Amino acid sequence: MEVESPEHTREFAEVDINNGDNGVESSDEEEEVPAPGSITLAGNDTDLFVSAMSPSSIEHPLQEVLTDDGDYFINIVVSDPQKIGDGMGSYLAYKVTTKTNIPKFKRSEFSTLRRFSDFLGIHDLLVGKYMRQGRIIPPAPSKNIIGSTKVKISPQQSEPGTPMNQEWVEIRRAALERFVHRTAQHPILRVDLDFMNFLESDQELPRAVNTSALSGAGVIRLFNKVGETVNKITYKMDENDPWFDDKITEVESLDAHLQKLHNAMKSLVTSRRELSALTGLVAKSAAMLSTCEEHTGLSRALSNLADLEEKIELLRSEQGNSDFFILAEFIKDYLGLFGAIKCIFHERVKAFQNWQYAQMQLSKRRENRGRFELANRADKLDQAQQEVDEWQGKVQRCQQQFDDISAEIKREMERFELTRVKDFKANIIKYIEDQMAHQQQIVSYWEAFAPYAREIV
Repeated sequence: MEVESPEHTREFAEVDINNGDNGVESSDEEEEVPAPGSITLAGNDTDLFVSAMSPSSIEHPLQEVLTDDGDYFINIVVSDPQKIGDGMGSYLAYKVTTKTNIPKFKRSEFSTLRRFSDFLGIHDLLVGKYMRQGRIIPPAPSKNIIGSTKVKISPQQSEPGTPMNQEWVEIRRAALERFVHRTAQHPILRVDLDFMNFLESDQELPRAVNTSALSGAGVIRLFNKVGETVNKITYKMDENDPWFDDKITEVESLDAHLQKLHNAMKSLVTSRRELSALTGLVAKSAAMLSTCEEHTGLSRALSNLADLEEKIELLRSEQGNSDFFILAEFIKDYLGLFGAIKCIFHERVKAFQNWQYAQMQLSKRRENRGRFELANRADKLDQAQQEVDEWQGKVQRCQQQFDDISAEIKREMERFELTRVKDFKANIIKYIEDQMAHQQQIVSYWEAFAPYAREIV
């Protein structure tokens, strides 16, 4: 199945990128979905195996027919960001419009209003359902406390529902659209009941209060994240499958090189913005000089040069926006996807930890049973045998979960690689065509100016 990405006709020149850093880089305020808690070897044994004993798969009636054969499509557009309410209790809502021919949806075209916390909420639900199974969940956009606060304290719009024009709002809108689009690309996630309800339902979703960066749940997530990081560093799994060794090395390498490319693109955006501003200064200086010049031909040429530089200033700004929206944000999305891939690899490690811990506990129970047999403690043998049987079942379940998540990760990575190649090809071609169009326009401007320069005598 091929998911159609929405084509936008908005001009890049309409987006001011001068303050884009506020909407893009907010590492101090970013809210990330934490990975599930790390495995410990103390405490209640039954709590340790809650995830291992959960169902290993969720069946969907359309799972087999929703393949990438082009028969089904889903097109999702996030548009019209609007401020609802006033003061610190206000929030931004976005219109989510969906067109699809997937039979499981009630209608072929529908729309609903969703706030930012709703997007974070559906991401949390999908992570809770599918990440332990080894499925790649596209990351949701991070929070921007500074930008959100500016919107909250800004004066109420003259008419309710008037679109917001702030540049960081456009960046968030585009990021939310990419998030739901990538989610809809997945053949399982697109028919998840919660995701379908997110797209279809006209009712307000339950408030996702745990997505607040300053909430108590946010503090707990921070501690869980620290625990996860420590667990990743301290525990090294003895890998018996060379495929995972090779794939982990490949993912780490791609992630590192993409990070360098993203940093270079951010520098390019900044340089292009500075070049645009300097070109504007050249235009102003040429215009002022043309008014002081007594030579008629030279004055006319300087005046036309000023007009030319003003046009080039606009093109430089559009090129900077092209660098940012077409390529830099695309690379940033894939950095998030590689982070999600690392999370499912870590889930496999945790499944292996569960399995090894269960085997260790089974060995202890067998030793206890052996001691009771040697001591002829018939009164303890029944209970010891029950414990051995119980842990044998846990070992089997944990091993099955490890095998299942390993197989699922391989399938997910195969699908991801195919999608990644197609995405990069499409975006690189789009970026090159856009840059070529800008350069051709600049050439045409200079060619039109050449006769004025030749007329100077």
